[in-house]
Amino acid sequence: MITEDFFNLTPDIILHLVESLGLNPTGHCFALNSLENRVYSVRLEADENIVVKFYRPGRWTKEQILEEHGFLFDLQENEIPVCAPRIFQGKSLFEKAGIYCAIWNRTGGRAPEELTTEELQMLGRYLGRLHNVGASTRTKHRNQLTAKKYGIEPLRFVIEKGFIPITLQKKYSELVNEVCEIYESFLEEEQFIRIHGDCHKGNILKGENGFFFLDFDDFLSGPAVQDIWMVLPPQNAEGIVAREALLSGYREFREFNDSSLRLIEVLRALRYIHYSAWIARRWEDPSFLNAFPHFGDEEYWTKEIKDLEIQLAFIYSGESFSSNNTMPEVKEELPLTNKDFFWDM
Repeated sequence: MITEDFFNLTPDIILHLVESLGLNPTGHCFALNSLENRVYSVRLEADENIVVKFYRPGRWTKEQILEEHGFLFDLQENEIPVCAPRIFQGKSLFEKAGIYCAIWNRTGGRAPEELTTEELQMLGRYLGRLHNVGASTRTKHRNQLTAKKYGIEPLRFVIEKGFIPITLQKKYSELVNEVCEIYESFLEEEQFIRIHGDCHKGNILKGENGFFFLDFDDFLSGPAVQDIWMVLPPQNAEGIVAREALLSGYREFREFNDSSLRLIEVLRALRYIHYSAWIARRWEDPSFLNAFPHFGDEEYWTKEIKDLEIQLAFIYSGESFSSNNTMPEVKEELPLTNKDFFWDM
């Protein structure tokens, strides 16, 4: 089975792939932190480090992965700092043991913990330029950030596969459908363009040469504000001030309509919904059993329901629509969790 091969990749398989591309590995190979894909750092004899990424089987088609690579090459050509795959003999995508894989340069840098006003403005400029490239052409094979794809289908999956206790299915379903209806009603004036899709701070590194973006595995077509709120997850006044700094840089290169801000809390709610289904879809993977030991029990889904109720309170308040207002008062503000920082992982 291809899935079993993915779960049990060995250094021999990885190093053989590297050698087949004309590279000379030293034998040093270790796994990097990634649940969705399998990613390895490999040292070469020329005192160089590369990253070998094996895509999870069945998630993306060959055409979808190549479209991701194509977007990265477009961004590189426009001098936007991104990590793009290396090309060997005219190809960026390869197949080993029935699994698609690619080679990347290992780039130094750290994810920023705190961002200054100047850094936020700089990131805003990069995002504005990134979205200008994204708007230059449409996707053909990648997902679109629709309510059906990121709300209705995840809901159907977790119910049909029995992950939600019967006693909680009705309430959870009502909340998900409510979020999806609001999202669809907000999209009437929104343009869908090519976006990063998972632009949290963990996917923005700062090295010797400044910031650069990595991990476009969730690249898709969607509203530009998705990449903006992901950089600034806190639901508080400080987060709004930071957002304005980022948008000031963004507007130097691309127009941004404040009406799009009303999407932020709806997109956050969709992320919560998608996140649970993402775990459920990967439940056959042993690494997920270890990473999410409490997933699927009654306490888990009770909390998910509560989280969505709080999100709907934010959404209905309408306060996040205006950049001049603070967040609305609700009984409880959601603590930040992996759902805020990871679309996949």
